[in-house]
Amino acid sequence: MTSSNKHPDAPWRNFYGRIHGKTMNQAQKDYLVEDLDALSPGAVSWDINPTRQPLDMAARFKGKPVWLEIGFGGGEHLVHMGETYPEVEIIGCEPFMNGVAMLLGKIRAMQTQNVAVHPGDVRDVFDVLPDHSISKAFLNYPDPWPKKRHHRRRFVTQDHLAPLFRVLKPGSEFRVATDIPDYVRQTLEEVPKAGFVSTAKGPEDWRTPWSDWTSTRYEQKALREGRTPHYLTFIRP
Repeated sequence: MTSSNKHPDAPWRNFYGRIHGKTMNQAQKDYLVEDLDALSPGAVSWDINPTRQPLDMAARFKGKPVWLEIGFGGGEHLVHMGETYPEVEIIGCEPFMNGVAMLLGKIRAMQTQNVAVHPGDVRDVFDVLPDHSISKAFLNYPDPWPKKRHHRRRFVTQDHLAPLFRVLKPGSEFRVATDIPDYVRQTLEEVPKAGFVSTAKGPEDWRTPWSDWTSTRYEQKALREGRTPHYLTFIRP
């Protein structure tokens, strides 16, 4: 295992993709300064938790069920689920800071009380989540990395799926939404290899959104460009 430059014991990990985009407006910059720290899921960074002690889930999340959204984009789905299910707590992970700022604006506007935000790689959170601590997980419109040589960068590889399987409770759902046919193919191949079981009886089930789904800006772009959304559900036995 190699280590990062920031902390000698931290594993070095490739991060593929943008961390910053177009210049943020002043309000978005203010959200990051004023709101982000208070919404942290806990001691996730190596500087704060160098021995990688598991999070105290009961203390941080008040004993509520905890869900996880992997890459929340602009935060539409994350806030929607938080508002729809006030009895749960939801951790959202997103390394793209413009998306983090957009989410913080939505949280402030809606006064959502049950969302935690990690502005970084979900693997940081996997490092400190106890076994069987997450009750549901979402992967919505992940970066498709369309070139074949980049497919190893997709989330639906064993390096990501194995720790996800570990932290999910038995019987919990893992939902994947994507408009990319080859991402569907890889998901259907790789997710069961990690131990998950698909709930679909046939391809038509993949075209029906969940009853509590809310369409995101990424989905709306896919529809405008003529691509078909797929909604895949897996169970962690």
